[in-house]
Amino acid sequence: MTLALVFDLDGVIVDSNPVHEVAWREYAGRFGVTLDGGLRERMYGKRNDEIVRDFFGDDLSAEEVAARGRAKEALYREMIGERLEEMLVPGVRAFLDRHQGAPIALASNAEPENVNFLLDRAGLRRYFHAVVDGHQVSRPKPDPGVYIRAAGILGVDPARAVVFEDTPAGVEAGISAGMTVIGLRTTYVNLPGTAFSVDNFLSGELEQWLEAKMRMG
Repeated sequence: MTLALVFDLDGVIVDSNPVHEVAWREYAGRFGVTLDGGLRERMYGKRNDEIVRDFFGDDLSAEEVAARGRAKEALYREMIGERLEEMLVPGVRAFLDRHQGAPIALASNAEPENVNFLLDRAGLRRYFHAVVDGHQVSRPKPDPGVYIRAAGILGVDPARAVVFEDTPAGVEAGISAGMTVIGLRTTYVNLPGTAFSVDNFLSGELEQWLEAKMRMG
């Protein structure tokens, strides 16, 4: 039986989290806000509205929260610019090509502008039969909504879906959706709850694991 493959974006398809950190620090500095230690825990796996309120306070209007999130992401896209290809997680393009016959989805907390930028600029959109961003669900990861929506669009049972994730919030979302989660060690070395972990998509063990999973039915 064919497995559905569901991918997070940042840290799974593109190793962009270090650039996001730089962009957040630079953008916050424009408001006189210094982002100290613990930035990873405050931003990785979260949606922009959560991050903006954490960094700038809860007294902002919804419009201002959205505006600051958009401004930061525009800065981020400017930073990655022509670097995008070199920032792709090693092996991801070839992996998608090998498995293009499977139902494939992207499900991310990311802003839709970032999702579209990456898929179009990197030429990856053709691989994905479903694309769910953080604005298509009421609650971001660790809520399972993005993954449940992706499975619904693909028309697959979540139990037949394998999620690729790099953060604890994403792993929790995938498990809560009833999916099997494979960890990418791009952001965190240890991701409890994953069925299998790899450094990137060049891993031969990953293909062996997927083949065994398919044989199990």
